[in-house]
Formats: sequence, C-alpha cells, structure tokens
Amino acid sequence: MKKLLALLLAAAMVLGLAACGNTNDAPADDNAGEEKTVVTLKVWAAQDDQDMTKGMIDEFIAANPDKEWDITLAVVGEPDAKTKYLEDPAAAADVFAFANDQLRDLVAAGALYKVTRNAEDVIARNGEGAVGAATLDGQLYAYPMTADNGYFMYYDSSVFTAEDVQTLDGMLAAAEAAGKKVFMDVSNGWYIASFFLGNGGTLAIDANGNQTCDFNNANGLATAEAIKAFTAHPAFITGDDTVLTAGIQDGTIAAGVSGTWNADAISTSLGENYAATKLPTFTVAGAQVQMSSFGGYKQIGVNSQTKFPVEAMDLADWLTNEANQVKRFETRALGPSNVNAAASEAVKSNVALAALSLQSQFAVSQNDVLGAYWTPAEAFGTTMEAKDYSTDLQTLLDTMVAQITAAQ
Repeated sequence: MKKLLALLLAAAMVLGLAACGNTNDAPADDNAGEEKTVVTLKVWAAQDDQDMTKGMIDEFIAANPDKEWDITLAVVGEPDAKTKYLEDPAAAADVFAFANDQLRDLVAAGALYKVTRNAEDVIARNGEGAVGAATLDGQLYAYPMTADNGYFMYYDSSVFTAEDVQTLDGMLAAAEAAGKKVFMDVSNGWYIASFFLGNGGTLAIDANGNQTCDFNNANGLATAEAIKAFTAHPAFITGDDTVLTAGIQDGTIAAGVSGTWNADAISTSLGENYAATKLPTFTVAGAQVQMSSFGGYKQIGVNSQTKFPVEAMDLADWLTNEANQVKRFETRALGPSNVNAAASEAVKSNVALAALSLQSQFAVSQNDVLGAYWTPAEAFGTTMEAKDYSTDLQTLLDTMVAQITAAQ
C-alpha cells in the first residue's frame, strides 16, 4: 500500500512539473479569444490619384496593425466632392479630398468633422495660406493636402525678357512687336478678379451670410478702365485651356495666365524657352498695380457621419503628412502645402510651382466667395472681351455688383 501511494505521489509531481514547463514555453495570451474591431472606412480620391492613394492606404494599414482595417477606395475628384457628398451624406466617403472653395458650403451642411486630433501639429507643419483655407470661424475643418490650385504667368523666354514680364504693358508691347499674343480668360470670374482684388477691391461675407462686393466704387471703375484697355489691345487673346495650349504649341501665343495643370503641355511645347513667373503689374490711373489672384488649395476632410471618427482622422492625417505630400509631388508634380516639403530643392526648382509660390504672396483665399459672384463677373468679362461699349463701365459695374450682392 505504501509503495502504491509513493508511486501515485511521484506521478502527480511529474505531471505538475510538466504543466509548469508548458506554461513557460507558451505564455498565455491575455487577448486570446478576443476579436479585433473591424474598422470600415471609405475613401474618395481623383481618378489620376487612385494608385498613389491605394499605396498610401496600404502603408497606413501596415503601420497600424493593432486594428483590423477594411478600407475601400472609390473615384470622386476634388471638384465633385461637395456635390457628391450632398447627394447622400450617409453613403459618402468617410475620408475625402475637396477643393477649398467648397469648405463653407460643406461646413454649412454639417458635413465635416472638426479636426480634434493633432490639430496643432497639422497647423504647424503646413503653410499659413493652406491652413487658413481649411479654417472657418477659427476652427480647423480639414487637413491641408496641396497648395497648387492657383494661377500665374507662363511665357516664352525667347519672346520676353525678365524685365518685360514685370508689367502687363511690357508684355503686350513685346508680344505685338513679335507678332504674338498674350492669353487670359477674362470672361472667367476666377481670373478677372485678379484686377479688382489687386487694386484694393474686396469680396466678403456679411453677418447675414450674403456676399458683399465693392468692385463698382472709384477704384473699381479705374480697374474696369484697365481691363477695357487690356482686352482692346491687339496682342490680347482669350479662350479656354485648349486655346492656350494649342496657341503655345503653334507659336501664336507667347504668354498666358494659367495653372500647374497645363505645365506639362506648355513645357513640352516651349522646350528650353519654357518659363513662368508671378502675374505682372498693370496700369491703373497712371500707376503700376500688382495683379492679385485666388489662391487655391486642396484638402482632406472627414465625414461628420463616420462611424469611426478617430480612425478616419488618423487616416486623413496620414494621407496629408510630409512624406505623402512629397510622394504627391514626385508622382504627380502636385505642389505641397507642407512647409518642409515645399522648401525642398526639387519643389523649388519646378518652374510652375516656383512661379505659383511667387504669386502666392499676392493671392487671397476663396473662402469668402459665394456662388452668387461667378455669373455676374463672367458676364462683365464677356462684355469686355466682346469690346461691347454700348453701356458705360459704371453701369456695367453697378449691375454686376447688384447681382453679386443680391440677398441669397
């Protein structure tokens, strides 16, 4: 009996030691049996950005393995983001890129989640203009992504000297002497504002949310006289982007106001004579006045209806960080809003982006421009291009401003 008890006791000790040994070899997993929450997000990006954005998303997932990610990518470009969102906010993307002139309407629709994570870092790492374009009433609503949606002057350096391009008068004289044209789409409200804003004109929004405009005051009238003289000059030509790029290619146009989206076509046509700079000054009542412009930016917003706001903000932050802004420049020559990326030699040596940077100091944001502005401004520009002087300039300006400022 004693031998049997001894054997049983020895067997028990062996089993206990074996159990202890197994515990040391394979530590218990505190999360064993727990399933990770699946974070489901939808992202919108432009057609041309699909592959690039997918790569950024894949890298984000790899850098955040603590969660289970289900991120889908769909094609909606920045110009269409607001319209697409308002069609069905609940079905819209959790994270989407949009042009900064849509910010006010998106905020009014309650579409955007306020930036509540890393806001100070987002502000610090991006340029002042880009941050301002993503801000409304002191609140940051979006993550700056690019700072290249503005315009400047392209020119053929075999026709114009560096001195010629400083003034519009100088450019027109040089172009006429060479039998060439200077292009600007004056009947487009985006471009014609350059004259009025440059000469002290203002577009603002009053306490009732209506557009205000003073383009019909004494400064505005003097500006209109300058626009009239420009469009009446024999070296002036207008049209859309196809007119500009075709004219540059066949040599009839030697300079034109446009943006980075035409850089490849224009640089290919001009070759070693490809050049660009800020917009010139123009003559107003005998004095030289610097042309202004609208500074355009693209940014990423987070849908206020997202079920995963923290993760959506983290993704938006990732998609707009310095590394990915550099990647956008390297992949598609998109101008960074990130101050470090914009300061790189590669960006500064890009002819179009360098010109845009020069012009940016004279640019204003479109955040205070409502939809009521565009059609009346276009109508005034069209009249100038047509050289229709049957109505005096003051009456034309009064009509334009009355339509712009009509209660919305």
